[in-house]
Amino acid sequence: MKAVLIDHGAGNVVSVEKALRHAGLALERAKTPEGLTTPDVLVLPGQGHFGQVMEAFKNSGFEPLVREHLAADRPFLGICVGLQILLDGSEEAPGVPGLGVFPGTVRRFQSTHDSIPHMGWNEVKHDGRSALLAGLPSPFHAYFAHSYYVPTSDVLKTAATTTYAGAEFASILEKGRLTATQFHPEKSQEAGLRLLKNFVNQAVAHRPQPELT
Repeated sequence: MKAVLIDHGAGNVVSVEKALRHAGLALERAKTPEGLTTPDVLVLPGQGHFGQVMEAFKNSGFEPLVREHLAADRPFLGICVGLQILLDGSEEAPGVPGLGVFPGTVRRFQSTHDSIPHMGWNEVKHDGRSALLAGLPSPFHAYFAHSYYVPTSDVLKTAATTTYAGAEFASILEKGRLTATQFHPEKSQEAGLRLLKNFVNQAVAHRPQPELT
């Protein structure tokens, strides 16, 4: 199975790669799509400013490959801003379009008493229906580092939610074999590793089988 970690210069790729390898996924790290055969799994981390991440991602040349991958419903994992750029856009960078995989706009936390950014451990709540969360209690704790969030809504496939600064937001989004987390599973100790192992197990279970001749 061919798994590619997209290294477009705007993500914590070293920690993500280490955690996924520990979870059982052999990865190839790629800065450009040049020479890549069709991957079975794509991983897109991201951290920093929405506009800068989108610019780095577009300049990397990966956008057509990612869109084709998602259209084919092959396993995909987005992390932190790698989740946010799947939306239509963000208040952090007005006028900069996201990928539009999910409808909606990423919002900024507004609070007079909670510190922004939201940084540290918080509860992740889920209803137990997602296979990605098998073996994880509700709630479990995960590590967050962000100032912007995706509001929960009826049009989003929200697999898990978290509350901070008076706002309930999507901490995990799913769509087919697409998974995206607002928190950092690579920094979330046992819970994060359990989630990554579940992702890897699902990817292995759904990998294409060679045609018989």
